[in-house]
Order: sequence, then structure tokens, then C-alpha cells
Amino acid sequence: MKEKLRIAQECWAKMAAYRQERERCKRYTYGRQWDDPVTIDGETMSEAEYIRRQGSVPLKNNLIRRLVRNVIGVYRSQAEQHRCVARDPDEQPLADVMTNVLQCNMQLNRMDEVYARTLEELLIGGLVAHRKSFGWRNDRVDCWTDYVSPTAFFVDSDMHDFRGWDAQYVGELHDLSFGELCARFAHTTADYKRLRDIYAEAADNDSLAATWHDFGGQGDFPASFFLPSRQGACRVVELWYKDRRPRLRCHDRRNGNAYKTELGDLAAIEAENAVRKKNGDPEITTEWFIDNLWRYALLSPTGHVIEEGETPYAHHSHPYVFLAYPFIDGEVHSFVSDVIDQQRYVNRLITLQDWMIRSSAKGVLLFPEECLPEYASAQDIADEWARYNGVIFLKTKNNTVMPQQVNASTANTGIAELLNMQLGFFEDISGVSDALQGKVAFAGTSAQLYNQQTQNAKLSLLDMLDSFRNFTTEAAYKDLKNIVQYYDEPRVFNIAGHQPDTLRRIIYDPLRMRDVEMDLRVES
Repeated sequence: MKEKLRIAQECWAKMAAYRQERERCKRYTYGRQWDDPVTIDGETMSEAEYIRRQGSVPLKNNLIRRLVRNVIGVYRSQAEQHRCVARDPDEQPLADVMTNVLQCNMQLNRMDEVYARTLEELLIGGLVAHRKSFGWRNDRVDCWTDYVSPTAFFVDSDMHDFRGWDAQYVGELHDLSFGELCARFAHTTADYKRLRDIYAEAADNDSLAATWHDFGGQGDFPASFFLPSRQGACRVVELWYKDRRPRLRCHDRRNGNAYKTELGDLAAIEAENAVRKKNGDPEITTEWFIDNLWRYALLSPTGHVIEEGETPYAHHSHPYVFLAYPFIDGEVHSFVSDVIDQQRYVNRLITLQDWMIRSSAKGVLLFPEECLPEYASAQDIADEWARYNGVIFLKTKNNTVMPQQVNASTANTGIAELLNMQLGFFEDISGVSDALQGKVAFAGTSAQLYNQQTQNAKLSLLDMLDSFRNFTTEAAYKDLKNIVQYYDEPRVFNIAGHQPDTLRRIIYDPLRMRDVEMDLRVES
């Protein structure tokens, strides 16, 4: 399994450039906007440090954070939900039951908040992922949704399909405490002892590094792939990969069903065909083919196999739902990255304005030396000049310049015009206009016109929000499949009624639900 560990490590390493760009966008979003490195006279330092060494103050005006909040506000204001639609109209009442069950599961996982934070991640980094699973949590067994950090998520770099259908590898790095590790993977005493032996060695960083060098030699890969992010944690590498297996593609001509089965079922199919041939019924045709299937491996950083097998899910895929935007030619470009240059220029302008104000003359007194009286010093003149109702006696000569106070003006430097221009660029590039931000309209603007401006402003965000809506639909579809698969006993759900303080009782029957073909529809 060290080969699988190497594949996972390569997939994670090839996303290093993306993780660096995401970290930069995150810094700009949350206010650390002077941390980009610069090299001056052979010394590398942050821009903030360089500005401080020049005697100035690195100021910032965080406009990106406001844009992100506005887009999230637009998403939250839409208040959409998923509704199950049966392909057979007669089965729509069962689909309505599944709609309520799906909504209960989303409330259980607090999906309103999860989706809002996931959209924020999409705006910042351009890549989001969720993991769908079934098991015990919070003293109950149910279907669960976990947010996956892009710093721990990886997918193969050869993927170019917007939908992710051509992915060959996908996985995640887990950092678990030893108790969490045993609760998840130790099913017997022998499993517990084996995990203790594996991670007793993995806790030793020196031993772990030596194991990697012996396996793959010296490499410039980041060590954080093998070492946990916190002390005392156990790193588990979860890898899902496509495998190949010979199978039979079958077509039952009696009922029109097409399905695939294992080679070992060929004898049973031939026996069934013999009976059908005798009765004059249409037979089952078979075709040998190579089938692609998803398998998984849970590995320790030293290459030990903790758990492996074929996908246990009825949807025959991996448990992840992910979205990379816009993913043209496999490239990820986030919403925040489009306005970083404008944010940098705004910060430079306000820092320059502050420097000019601090370094310009403000009330400087020009006092000729020949006018200085004998009874007073320069400090006495300065104090008297600044005192209220102060009096200074001077003896002047012909053509002597009188004392005067100088104030330098910075109003005509053009910085204000440049700032206004950059703020306009912010709106043009991001598509978040004044109307979408809820700013007060100009005098004389009608309510109808202002509402139309707000609707027009949403058009620039429509593509990204629709892509995120498709992501939520795909996530709900996997929830739906997991519910149908794992809810194997009847369940009773109490649903709030339309009238206050009323409840409706809904009974979920797994035997009836498994035969219903349903689609998902997003409704406001």
C-alpha cells in the first residue's frame, strides 16, 4: 500500500500552488493585506516590515471583506430548499415524505450555516468540499455532513471535467486523537493493539521521517503531509481511487431492465435463460466488460493499511461532493483574487496620503534671525507664538522679511481622484454595486428604479451562485441516496405544521422508498 500512499502524497503536493494562493486570498479577506514578501537588497521581508523600516505606517481599508459579506447576504436572502420530485406522478406522495425527511436531516446537520460558510470558502479559495457519511455521532446514528478544509483535501490534477466525473483519485488528510482513531477503526481488541503499535511509531517524528526517506528517497515535498498539524494527533490518509474489475453487463428483455453483475452469476443467468427458452420467454443477454468501481484505503503515514475495501455506498461513488470554480482548463480562480490588485492599490494610496500629511509642513514658523530680540531665545519665541493673545516685540530693518507661518497643502495631489477611481473598479470587477450593498439611493431615485438596479446587480453574481446551487443539489442527492440506503427501519418524524404549535407525524417506510425514482428540484 505504499504505492497508494505515494499517489495520495503526489496528488496533495500538486495542489501546493493552489493552497498558497488560497492562503493569500484568505489573508487579504481577513485584513492581513501587507504580508506579501518583498526582497530588498537581498533581504526578504513582508511589505509591512519594509514600510515600517521606511518610517511609515502600513494602513489598510479592508474592502474585500465587505464584498464577501454582501454576496453571502444575497445567498441567505434567497431562502431556497430542495424538494424531491417522483418521476411517476402516482408516487409523488412518497416523494413528499422524502422531502420532509431530507429537510429533517439538513436541519440536523445545520446545513443553513454550513452552506453559508461553504460559500464564503468558495468566494475566498474557489474550491469547496463536503464529506457525506453514515454512523454514530452525538449519541445517534444518522447521515452526516462534514465540511472538508481545502488544506486537507486533494484530488488528482488530471481532472478537467467541471462536474468532477473524470476524477481518478480523491481524498483527505485526517488528524484524529488516538481515542477518535480507536472509536472509528478499532472493532476488536486485536484492532486496538494494532493501532497502538502503528501510531506509537508514527508519533516519533524522527522515525517517521526516516521511514519516508527509506521508501521514496529525499524529496522536496512538504512534510506536513506526513506529520499531523497538532501535537499528539494521529495522521490518517483517506484515499478513494477508481479500480477495474471484469463484470457482466446484462439486459433483461422481458422487463427491459439493464444492469451489471459479477462473473460468478453467469451460471445462474444461464439456468434462468434455459427455463425462459423452454417457456418461450425473452432471455437475458450478457456481455463481458471491464467495469470501473471506486475503492478506498485508509493509510497511516508509514504505509500501514488501517482499512480498505470497495465503496459501501449505494450511489457507487466516493463520499465527497466538491466544486472547483470556474475550473476552465483545470484552473481555479476565486472571487477574491479578482479584486486583490484593487485592494493593494487602495492601501498604497491611503498609506501614501498618510505619509504626505505627516511629512508636510503644518504650522511651521519662519522667523528671521536678525529679528530675534536680545531678551528672548528661540524657544521663548516659539512658546509666545503658540500662546493665546501672545505678543512678540521685534526690531526690523529695511527689507527685513517678517516672520510667517507655513502650512503645506496636499489637496491637489490627485490621491482622492485615484481612490474614487479604484472604488469604482471594485464595483465593476466584483459586480457588487451600491444597490446590492443596500446603500442609500441618490435623491430622486424611485423605488422601482432602485429595485431594478438591485436585480440587475445580481446578474453578475448569477453564474457563481448557480454553480454553488448545483453543488448543494449534488450534496442533497448523495444525502438522499444515503438515507434510502441506511434508513433500513421505519422511522417517525414530527414536522412542524402550517398552524402555530401544531405538529404533523410522518412515517418513513424504507421498503416503499427504495423503489421510487426521484429527482431533486431547488425551490425558493
